[in-house]
Amino acid sequence: MIWVQLVDKVWMEVSERLNQVCISNRYAFSFIQVMTFGNSFQEHWDAVISSRSASSVSASKRAFKATKECARNLTDIDLFTQHLEEWILENSHDLDHGFSSPFLLDELQNLDFALESVLFQQLHRMPCSYNSKEEEFLALEDFLHAISDSLWHTLWDENGSSPYSVWCPRYSGSKFYTLEKAISRRRLDSLCGAALVLKNELDPHVRWDQVVQFALFRPHIMNRNKLTLSSTSICEALFFGARILLSRTLSKYNTASSDCVYVLVLDSSFGGVVKLAGDLGKLEFIDGNPYLSVVNWIKHHAAVNVSEVDRIWNKLGNANWRDLGSLQVLLATFCSISQWSGKAKRSITSLASDHSLRLRERRIERQLEVENSVVPFHHDQDTIKHEKYDQDQRLKLNQGEVLELEDLQDRFQVRDLLQGWNGGCYGAFALEFPTEPLILYVGAHPTRLEPSWEDMSLWYQVQRQTKVLNIFRDQGICSKNLPQIVASGRILHSGTCNRQSPKGRCDHPLCGTPILVTHPVGDLLSSKSIPFTCDDAIRCCRDCLSALKSAKSANVQHGDICPENIITTNGLYVLVSWGRAVLDDKDSCPAVNLQFSSAHALQHGKLCPSSDAESLVYLVYYICGGKMATQQQVDSIESALKWRQRCWSKRVIQNHLGEVSSLLKAFADYVNSLLGTPYSVDYDVWVERFNKVVDGI
Repeated sequence: MIWVQLVDKVWMEVSERLNQVCISNRYAFSFIQVMTFGNSFQEHWDAVISSRSASSVSASKRAFKATKECARNLTDIDLFTQHLEEWILENSHDLDHGFSSPFLLDELQNLDFALESVLFQQLHRMPCSYNSKEEEFLALEDFLHAISDSLWHTLWDENGSSPYSVWCPRYSGSKFYTLEKAISRRRLDSLCGAALVLKNELDPHVRWDQVVQFALFRPHIMNRNKLTLSSTSICEALFFGARILLSRTLSKYNTASSDCVYVLVLDSSFGGVVKLAGDLGKLEFIDGNPYLSVVNWIKHHAAVNVSEVDRIWNKLGNANWRDLGSLQVLLATFCSISQWSGKAKRSITSLASDHSLRLRERRIERQLEVENSVVPFHHDQDTIKHEKYDQDQRLKLNQGEVLELEDLQDRFQVRDLLQGWNGGCYGAFALEFPTEPLILYVGAHPTRLEPSWEDMSLWYQVQRQTKVLNIFRDQGICSKNLPQIVASGRILHSGTCNRQSPKGRCDHPLCGTPILVTHPVGDLLSSKSIPFTCDDAIRCCRDCLSALKSAKSANVQHGDICPENIITTNGLYVLVSWGRAVLDDKDSCPAVNLQFSSAHALQHGKLCPSSDAESLVYLVYYICGGKMATQQQVDSIESALKWRQRCWSKRVIQNHLGEVSSLLKAFADYVNSLLGTPYSVDYDVWVERFNKVVDGI
């Protein structure tokens, strides 16, 4: 009796741990009971195992029944959305605990490096309107084919054909059609998207448990005020994601993992990714309602990740293969194929790690690198020659030096190096008009761009700025707040030039170097004492708005508004340095300034319509004595974004500007309402309002 009581006591103490022990451990514990406790422990153990096994079987049956019922009856996407949308909205507005992206930026960068030599093709362009659904689905089909085939041949099997094809369902419970059959049967209007499916030569019918990845295609996938998926788009994506997971769980065949699925959400311009993951063994059938059952499972037992939205197709309908939107779709497709075909023979990490090696090989092939040292190169019609010289010596111009331009025969004399400018900027004057000061930008020869980031910066200062200023001139845009181009071309150096072709170079370090000459000249805003008076601050804001208004008429955005790019002369403020200007939506070349760049430029590497106005608000706040974040406080893009969010949410900028001018405060409030939205700034209205204040009307 004492022995039995002792066993019972021990049993009570370890009962909690035994509850977690699986049946596979039975033999180990049988050995323990034989050696230690005897038959009493065996009886307790057998009773627990029997109870746990019965409970597990019962739970498994319930989960299977719930899965089967939900899969059979989950057909109404609108009813599903009604049950889930409120929860989606709550999480979308929760900045701290809302939906995170399924991918890290490092993962997308590695993928970009890994696929840098892969050519993705697209046969049909995506139409930019919704007038032809046939063309849209043809483009979507080719897009998915291009992605899956290229990934398969690059990472899994270089020579074998891809085991995946594209089929289109009409709705959740419907049959799948090839696009050709859907067109011939006039069922395009009812198609909701396209599915990447595993081919099955023995069975001509496609089932939902064969779906590798689903691409939801619908108009207007974004929220109106920011680049995020709308709640309706997310709900519909989760509907199809749940439908796929339910089918995989019930499948009689060997399918992919049934606990994770990626759903693409696309329209004719933008795209994003929704990831749904979770254990369907925890699905409970609630009140005979499949919609409430699945929604409850998503809320309490699943993980939902939602990516940012970015452009997939540009305005011409071509795929932006190297942009963030396409990279997200590519990585989601890679993960989906990995679920079905196993680990790739060539990993993304290994291919990405070869990026530096491939870059070095290309440089050596182009004779840019010899024995670990970078050397400049130039070419003519017959041979490529090498030379080594000091870069600083090549860029340095001496006071009093006279430069002559090829073809134009204009001559300019260097006055002095402009201090505080972004390098390569000199004060100068034309020999024919020695009393008119000019700005001389000295660039880098095109053949020198790859070895040096500094040379690339000079390229923007000269070649790209020349292009922008020529656009202004050709379109008749003449504003006193914009720089005017005086001359541009290549330097004709002194002495003998032995180049062998008109576009070639000789050994002289200045041979062929491009320059740009502009006016007016003035003092940099960064050299002025802070804070400005109220009148000066309003005038500065007005003049910059006038410059942006004029540039907007040519569809040009500045992209780099900061104190170093504004000069003051004769009471005017002129917005200079247009080398980083953005000419269309595909441009992603704005400079990153942690203190003055817009939040959209920092986060996405491109401008939105209100980016220049947002940067102008930061500039005005700065010249009015506002407390800017120090370089230590904004030492990264993340910290700079947090500073912006804090300033706008607490109205720090508006409150400070309100102490200076009610007009400046009103302008800041207006810009705040546009941050990150696709809506453009109404420069006409605000220039008129500022003019009335400046002119005293």
